[in-house]
Amino acid sequence: MQMTKFYRLLSGMFFIVVIITAPMWAQKKLLTFEQSYYRAEPKLTAPLPGIKKWIDDRHYLEEKSAEEGEGKQWLAVDAASGTEELFLDLDVHNENLPEGLNLTRAVEQTKDYSGFLFNHENDLYFYSTTTKVWKQLTTTSAEEKTPHFSPDGKKVAFTRENDLFVVDIETGAEGRLTQDGSKTVYNGYSSWVYYEEVFGRRSGYCAFWWSPNSEMLAFMRFDDSPVPEFPIYRADGVHGELEIQRYPKAGDPNPKVRLGIATLSDGRVVWVDTDQDADEYIAWPEWTVDSEQLFFQWMNRGQDHLKIYSADPQTGKKKQLYEEKNPAWVEFYEDLYFFKDGSGFLMRSSKDGYAHLYHYDLQGKLINRLTRGEWSVNTITLVDEENRTVYFHGSKDGSTENHLYSVNLKGEELRRLTQTPGWHFCRVSPKGSYFIDTYSNITAPQRMALFSGKGELVRTLGDSKLPEMDEYALGRVELFTIPSTDGFQLPAVWTLPPDFDPAQKYPVIIAIYGGPNSATVRNSQRRLSEYYLAQQGIILMSVDHRGSGHFGKKGVEWMHRNLGRWEMHDYIEAVKWLRGKSFIDSTRIGITGGSYGGFVTCLALTYGSDYFTHGIAEYSVTDYRLYDSIYTERYMDTPDENPEGYAFTAAAGHAKNLKGKFLIIHGTMDDNVHMQNSLQLIDELQNLNKDFEMMLYTNTRHGVRPPKALHAARERVQFWMRHYFGHEDLN
Repeated sequence: MQMTKFYRLLSGMFFIVVIITAPMWAQKKLLTFEQSYYRAEPKLTAPLPGIKKWIDDRHYLEEKSAEEGEGKQWLAVDAASGTEELFLDLDVHNENLPEGLNLTRAVEQTKDYSGFLFNHENDLYFYSTTTKVWKQLTTTSAEEKTPHFSPDGKKVAFTRENDLFVVDIETGAEGRLTQDGSKTVYNGYSSWVYYEEVFGRRSGYCAFWWSPNSEMLAFMRFDDSPVPEFPIYRADGVHGELEIQRYPKAGDPNPKVRLGIATLSDGRVVWVDTDQDADEYIAWPEWTVDSEQLFFQWMNRGQDHLKIYSADPQTGKKKQLYEEKNPAWVEFYEDLYFFKDGSGFLMRSSKDGYAHLYHYDLQGKLINRLTRGEWSVNTITLVDEENRTVYFHGSKDGSTENHLYSVNLKGEELRRLTQTPGWHFCRVSPKGSYFIDTYSNITAPQRMALFSGKGELVRTLGDSKLPEMDEYALGRVELFTIPSTDGFQLPAVWTLPPDFDPAQKYPVIIAIYGGPNSATVRNSQRRLSEYYLAQQGIILMSVDHRGSGHFGKKGVEWMHRNLGRWEMHDYIEAVKWLRGKSFIDSTRIGITGGSYGGFVTCLALTYGSDYFTHGIAEYSVTDYRLYDSIYTERYMDTPDENPEGYAFTAAAGHAKNLKGKFLIIHGTMDDNVHMQNSLQLIDELQNLNKDFEMMLYTNTRHGVRPPKALHAARERVQFWMRHYFGHEDLN
């Protein structure tokens, strides 16, 4: 509400501000296309300090250029005084590595940085920073994947040809823990749909977990044989190459899963008491600190029922700790924290409509609820058991803000520790004595500062803004809300042209993602590309719908069985609001997004064609019958259970309405959102004799990355220039 009043006040001041500041804008420089998209000189921002991690509660590790030469050094910095001490000289150690390798290219390092692991020339190698010895660990033609050190740093676990192995670093002795890996059976290596939708791409397909005592490995076994195959074509060479992917689409059979525990001393594997033939999900194994229990989560195929179990590593027998049901859907807990003293666990649950912190004992009894209210805890940052305090990021002071807070385990003394308005990412020292804060807002680029655990500034560490930025005419950025007809205040942000004149008519580009619980509007720094387009005379805007996360899980649940429908309702409401502004050209209201944002864009140009006049849809889902089972069924149930809901998601079914300018972009080897999606929409548009544009990126996966990303950026900007202004000049 306050943002809405603020916006109205600014709206009344537009004309006055322009008259006063026009001479100032005229004297300033304009961004070039190369600056905005290619990071060309002159740069307006500089990198922030290369803080890597907290070493202990008083020291953090920072990477810097060596005082002499061009090498890099890792320095241990005293938080209180700022005194630096050499921790590791990368150049000295790099001299002991094969040509072309350096420590920064290691796949992993031990906790104390005494050992570094490399995947080099299709084998694993170990390098010791204490002895400066380079040692080969494997000698096979087969590729070693997902290598990880044991907690004690003495062993490395990895997968080879879909079986799980361990090698002893000192002796070189290799142990094989599973025997049945094949083209469809993966031990310790994730099935694609689990990699994408459960463990996430940051997992790198790894599906095994070391016990803290380094004596056991929990691992998941996937059997992909029931999962349908999908062909992906690589266009290289004369005959090309066919890549076969096991990909369960909505309603398809999923992989069969089992959870195993391997003991290294004797190679024995114990299977946890679950049914691999049941149509269910198993995920997120986590050990107790004493290695005596393994926790894991279970979910039914319908994704509305979740249980947390403990399992005995010696017998595989399981015991239920917690259960949750929801008529819409539940989600796996990715940040459960089990207390080292065995007293229970901390969870971040949205079961009351907003994500909050709950403390349970190991019998599943609630001890305390730590937070409450119509706001969300976004991430658990640190649990300081000694001081009985939890540090977390949350949006208590506005859904477009992200701040660091602390609260004790009694649910008392809730404190906000970051004070500057904006979006904060904080790294807290192990006992909460300090935190390093990286933050920005719509008026200031990223900064970095060190604070005490009570939120008192110790010193500024870096400011990314360079003096050159003040020489440029950057547009004004404003946060505000747009009222929907049924009571939602939809968060929005726009960047206005630097010479904005309310007597003129401006085209608009609405940039969105639009997925469930995936907000776009934040009080954070804007990209140079937005300022560049604003300088061309375009208003750049983002707006979030009711299911974007600003209104908690209860807002997201409007999307249940209705992907696309409420997004379109709220984005159309935003366009109606824009049409009510005298300075908006309603004949030039564009929308753009990729992946889920591409899905929304396709619907906007077809279903919403009376409101959206231009659009660029990139690597889009065009029909949720074509997307994967876990993600889609979470929100939509299966196609058999919800045929009408799925039919609405098919942009081809609305294609007859297309009348605007439409560019479709896709990578030919997209393994996430298959190019099949765009092809089916294109096929219908051709059948209907509809005009559209398209650009394919050969052998490109999901998203367009360098070197082709530069071409894609130019294509996008030229689309807007051509259709909004009748030219393709970029500067």
